[in-house]
Amino acid sequence: MKDRYLAFLAIIGAVCLLSYTSGDPTGYTIEELRTLYSSGDQSKWPAPHLFAEAKEGFQDIGPLSKMIFPDDNPYSEDKMELGKMLFFDPRLSKSGQISCANCHNPEIGWSDGSRVSFGHDRQTGVRNAPTLVNIGYAKTFFWDGRAATLEEQVKGPIENPVEMNFHMALATKNIKKIKGYKPFFEKAFGNGDVTEEKITKAIATFERSLISPPSKFDKFVSGKKDALNDAELNGLHLFRTKANCINCHNTPYFSDQKFHNLGLTYYGRKYEDPGRYVVTQKNEDVGKFKTPTLREVSENKPYMHNGLFPELANIVMMYNAGMGRETPKGDQVNDPKFPHKSDMIEKLNLTDDEVFDLVAFLKSLNSYKYKMRPPELAR
Repeated sequence: MKDRYLAFLAIIGAVCLLSYTSGDPTGYTIEELRTLYSSGDQSKWPAPHLFAEAKEGFQDIGPLSKMIFPDDNPYSEDKMELGKMLFFDPRLSKSGQISCANCHNPEIGWSDGSRVSFGHDRQTGVRNAPTLVNIGYAKTFFWDGRAATLEEQVKGPIENPVEMNFHMALATKNIKKIKGYKPFFEKAFGNGDVTEEKITKAIATFERSLISPPSKFDKFVSGKKDALNDAELNGLHLFRTKANCINCHNTPYFSDQKFHNLGLTYYGRKYEDPGRYVVTQKNEDVGKFKTPTLREVSENKPYMHNGLFPELANIVMMYNAGMGRETPKGDQVNDPKFPHKSDMIEKLNLTDDEVFDLVAFLKSLNSYKYKMRPPELAR
């Protein structure tokens, strides 16, 4: 009798194991998800859970496409090498002490690991320095999208009084004085003239060369069935369904490149930041920020535009709780600029295990392990 009872328990256990689902109402087992997602055919994937707001221009996640360089700034190895040298050169700053690499350090995921960065005279900005890995896939630049091209973005930190605190014309004059740069400009552009345009084009070309190799996720969805473990796979499915992440973090770049209010404007309080409104002056843009890429995300803490969240799990738990509250008080009730959180932000009801599975999946998006040595600067 005892043996029959133990056999019955074993059968029940096996059935429970085989019928494991990822919290999805459609009831896929983990093995079914593994087969579907690793098929190499996105048409076989379970349908994503999308809000109406996310459907316009939606493209599902997947491996990155080949980097496209602009027609007016095509890639060349010589131009990239010149841009690399300029990227690490502090003589583009007024103090002669700050380079692009100060805030975008290759040893720290091409960011700086700080909540906000230190700049000229140890001043601090108000926004977190994002990673530059895969920046060439972006369509607008900075958290508020104020630059339309990477070449335009390059000028921003150089001329920002809190960052490098120089004028682009003066920075160019500094570089022009350095005789050792002339042969590098000749190789990159056909002549040794040093101009603002050449400097920005060279640095932008270098930044576009910072591309992630295939991650565990990329290998998995391309057919390597064992590239993700069960927790990571469940996290992938949650990402596209119950956790709603896919609504903003879509496309192979893992960003819709749109602007959203997550309820973190801190309107009328410390850390207030109007976000996209600074650029557009439209009331509906108060508190909206560009969706950051999630590739290499675990190497780029802290998180959000203000760097207030130290760990990935903190972010996932905040989303699970429905993010911050933005409730007008007193005079704010009639304030036309009072920010409104996106309707796509809602409580998720993820279990603790689902939170950890989602974090495990996000970590599977890492692949960039190469540590770049600073080049020897021209003299």
